[in-house]
Amino acid sequence: MLILKISFKSSLKSMKCRTRTLNQLLGSLLLLLFLQSVTVSHVQAQSINAQSLPSQITRLEPSNWWVGFKDPSFQIMVYGKDIAEYNVSIPSVELNLHEVSTTSNSNYLFLDVSTTTEAVPGTVNIEFEHVGDAKESFSVSYPLLEREANSSNREGFNTQDVIYLITPDRFVNGDQSNDSHPEYVDSFNREDPYGRHGGDIEGIIQRLDYIKDMGFTALWLNPVLENAMDESSYHGYATTDYYKTDPRYGSNELYQTLSKEAKKRGIKLIMDQIMNHSGSNHWWMTDPPSPNWVHYQTEATVGDYQVTNHRRTTLTDPYASEYDTKLFTDGWFVPVMPDLNQGHPLLADYLITNSLWWIEYAGLAGIRHDTHPYVSKEFLTEWTCRVMDEYPSFNIVGEEWGVNPLITAKWQRGGVVPKDFESCLPSLMDFPMQVTLVDALTKKENWDAGWIELYELVSLDYLYPDPMNLVVLPDNHDMERFIQQVGGDLDLFKMGLTYVLTTRGIPQIYYGTEIAMESLPPHGHGEFRRDFPGGWPGDEVNAFEGRGLNAVEAEIQDFSRKLLNWRKDADVVHHGKMMHFAPKHDGVYVFFRFNENESIMVVLNKNESAVSLDMEQMQERLQGYSSGIDVVTGEEYSLDASMKAPPRQALILRLE
Repeated sequence: MLILKISFKSSLKSMKCRTRTLNQLLGSLLLLLFLQSVTVSHVQAQSINAQSLPSQITRLEPSNWWVGFKDPSFQIMVYGKDIAEYNVSIPSVELNLHEVSTTSNSNYLFLDVSTTTEAVPGTVNIEFEHVGDAKESFSVSYPLLEREANSSNREGFNTQDVIYLITPDRFVNGDQSNDSHPEYVDSFNREDPYGRHGGDIEGIIQRLDYIKDMGFTALWLNPVLENAMDESSYHGYATTDYYKTDPRYGSNELYQTLSKEAKKRGIKLIMDQIMNHSGSNHWWMTDPPSPNWVHYQTEATVGDYQVTNHRRTTLTDPYASEYDTKLFTDGWFVPVMPDLNQGHPLLADYLITNSLWWIEYAGLAGIRHDTHPYVSKEFLTEWTCRVMDEYPSFNIVGEEWGVNPLITAKWQRGGVVPKDFESCLPSLMDFPMQVTLVDALTKKENWDAGWIELYELVSLDYLYPDPMNLVVLPDNHDMERFIQQVGGDLDLFKMGLTYVLTTRGIPQIYYGTEIAMESLPPHGHGEFRRDFPGGWPGDEVNAFEGRGLNAVEAEIQDFSRKLLNWRKDADVVHHGKMMHFAPKHDGVYVFFRFNENESIMVVLNKNESAVSLDMEQMQERLQGYSSGIDVVTGEEYSLDASMKAPPRQALILRLE
């Protein structure tokens, strides 16, 4: 394998190996013995958009680049038998070759390259000259493309958006011909909650109008890259090729089409990326560049691994042991998900190049980064800063699944929470709020329980440099459905959904939540990700068309549609300030969103009876207003001493 590497000027460069020693070769032999036990069931496919490659090269990644990047450097990886026996040159004024590196595996080369200021769209030749036999020399034509107009200034997802999260395998089966693939072990079995159900990219494209009409403006798909695992591959989190869309979902070209069709409808595309780990069937696991490509793999410990302890607090604990801290970041999630060593500079640059490639290729508006804190913080600095420097208005949301805002806030750029690294990460998933919202809805009101828990959590927003850029959610693909988290209580469900769509931040709604979809027994991950009704031929219930829904599903879908479409144009929610008033343990919580021109009042009442509101308490936000119109029902309320919060309801009042 040959990797043409564009330098990212990483401080990790000192780790590079530039010569192959006898000890390194012995290490590779030891590693190969271990890898004989790794089952590889996926297609040995060419790189993305693979051109006609010489027989000496199996892969070239990425298969193209673009001219006009602010930082013109990038990495190209080429894979071929004993490719390191070739000298490489690029006789072109378009592309500079800075450095050639080798590893202990002769199937890899790494080249640092960068486009020049003279570069224009076209092709350049990369020349390979065999060290011992000139007759074996060959060249590769490498495309340099023109970037989309104003690409660097693309707008990422932001507070104007509501993100719709889809598990592609469980949404719509738009192309039944790709439900299974003859060269993949894991095949179609809709009866198995952990099997492939046939949902695909074509199906999502077919239902973009539904997504738009519901009022969603951004689309986050669980990963669609190849997952050539033997079982439970539908979720997408065990990548086996970072440049290839899984053919059971479609193709790279179809993914690109999805992005374009979504954009036509005012919908932004967010890509789910995983850099902490790959799948054990990733093609490089049979022939890694070096023994330490993944953690706990060295020449002396080939075949070993450790499972992570998931103790995220070790990264901030002043008393944490080095052993525990290392086990958190370097440990594997499960034996079939090898933990990648981003401390290896060649791998770090590979992953950064891959992110930039997908942003440009697919016209992305954002990245959701899986298991964010499990990756080395040095790499996270390099990656987030490189991406955000290139795309200043882009957005990346990191998954830090902690319930303590002190832990979450550490990762957001510009944070005041003490930390020992620089972060350029703009956004995080607000799991502290998700957990607290459920508690606030379901716990009995008391001095320290109920709405007061949510009120006090939000009061800690000073920890975040940009709380408005947090992604708020009632549920997602890794947890019980929200309707079940609130005990099946429809009124509490509506209140929770109202809160998520009106509070500060960027809302994310999981597919099916807009119809109060439930998980199926026995309530594991496979059941959390059940099929969306109407996505398969013969489905008796079709939520896309509103056919066959029960009374509750129809009511929630109508409620969601009205609320989402109102929010789409609600600048006061997108950019307005927020003020809330301390709950008085009476089961009512009130907060306001406001700007110079507009104000809304959100009232949440959990009680079985109406509750008189303390209008005096809220006078600083009510001055000048006499009434409020509910944005969902159109009902008018007088803002005077007689006002009561209706029982078991959520109000969003546009103040008049």
